[in-house]
Amino acid sequence: MHWTMSIDDRRTGWLVPAFKDRFRELLTHAAFRYAFVCPVYCLMPDHMHLVWAGVSARSDQLKACRYFRKHVNTVLRRHGYRFQHQAHDRVLREDEREESAFITLVEYVARNPERKGLVPPDCFSEYRYTGCLIPGHPELEFGQPDYWLRFWRAYSFLQNNGLFDPFEESV
Repeated sequence: MHWTMSIDDRRTGWLVPAFKDRFRELLTHAAFRYAFVCPVYCLMPDHMHLVWAGVSARSDQLKACRYFRKHVNTVLRRHGYRFQHQAHDRVLREDEREESAFITLVEYVARNPERKGLVPPDCFSEYRYTGCLIPGHPELEFGQPDYWLRFWRAYSFLQNNGLFDPFEESV
């Protein structure tokens, strides 16, 4: 699923390093709770893009979006901002879920700062507000040379083993 969440009235000024830290924390909670990974997110000055992929049958991205938006809105409101009323969602077609097409979509999202002139051409992976989040894999960073190899391994592992098995690990 490709989500676009815009700030109300497309206002700017909310995107600061401290917000990114809290955003990642809330994204981690949503990903764990609703069983998805985020191969890319891109926080732009007036909106954000997120690509989510479920890792189990219990993954519910609509509930995840409501949960995530509710908690991010709480953070935004403290600083006088909020999301527009609704997020824009785009369910990926079957052909877009194929590996090469999926990688193309993720790179398209990641290149947003380039298209808006926020970074020089071919420097999209250096934009400080683009990243990924795969629960249990904090070492995985979008743009590292072996990103896709490591992403697919982690994604496959999570699909096969789940995010957490209470009978094998203690909290």
